[in-house]
Amino acid sequence: MQFDTVRHRQTSAAAGRIDEGLRAHMNKVYGLMSAAMLITGAVAYLVGSTPALLYAIFSTPLQWVVMLAPLGVVFLLSARIHKMAQSTAQAVFWGFSGLMGLSISYIFAVYTGMSIAQTFLVTAIAFAGLSLYGYTTKKDLSGLGRFLIMGLIGVIVAMIVNIFLGSPAMTFAISVIGVLVFAGLTAYDTQNIKNTYLQMANSGNSEWLGKAAIMGALSLYLNFLNMFLLLLHLFGQRE
Repeated sequence: MQFDTVRHRQTSAAAGRIDEGLRAHMNKVYGLMSAAMLITGAVAYLVGSTPALLYAIFSTPLQWVVMLAPLGVVFLLSARIHKMAQSTAQAVFWGFSGLMGLSISYIFAVYTGMSIAQTFLVTAIAFAGLSLYGYTTKKDLSGLGRFLIMGLIGVIVAMIVNIFLGSPAMTFAISVIGVLVFAGLTAYDTQNIKNTYLQMANSGNSEWLGKAAIMGALSLYLNFLNMFLLLLHLFGQRE
């Protein structure tokens, strides 16, 4: 692993600083991700438990704005983050998490509260295990990452096609494959966040590292949320 190779070339004091800095960086990534999940959950619950708001959004063309806006923000943040101030990028991330809450608020009208809570707990446990594996494994997951990204593209294409086909069997297959893809991406992205920190650890560019933490939090957030929604679709108990 790149991390171990570079670390072993350092003095014990330098290696200790790398370890300490990495822990702080990962804590920031998980902290940003957790805060974003709280925003998403709060917005989704408030809107989802208000029938008038749900009707106003999902029974009008506004639903397409709500559904597509988060995707646009992801593209914007990915393309422009290097030109943004760190504070601006973080504000965009918070706005994105709020938009995601709007777009998934329907789950509170479709699934029981107990089912949502149970699925969230299962997803959290699975995510923690997968992310821990990605952080601790000595195996290079970059090859797996390329395969998983190809799988993700395939899942997205299949979902678009199934909008027109409406096949229950295809929907089930997409959900199962999607869970596996996002599970793998959780481990891969965690290792990638770790290695990205290593590449810039000695640069002293705190602004860049701060933006890297935001992008890392965004990737893990998307993995978690998509796993949760797909598992909810597979096993959630409907109202």
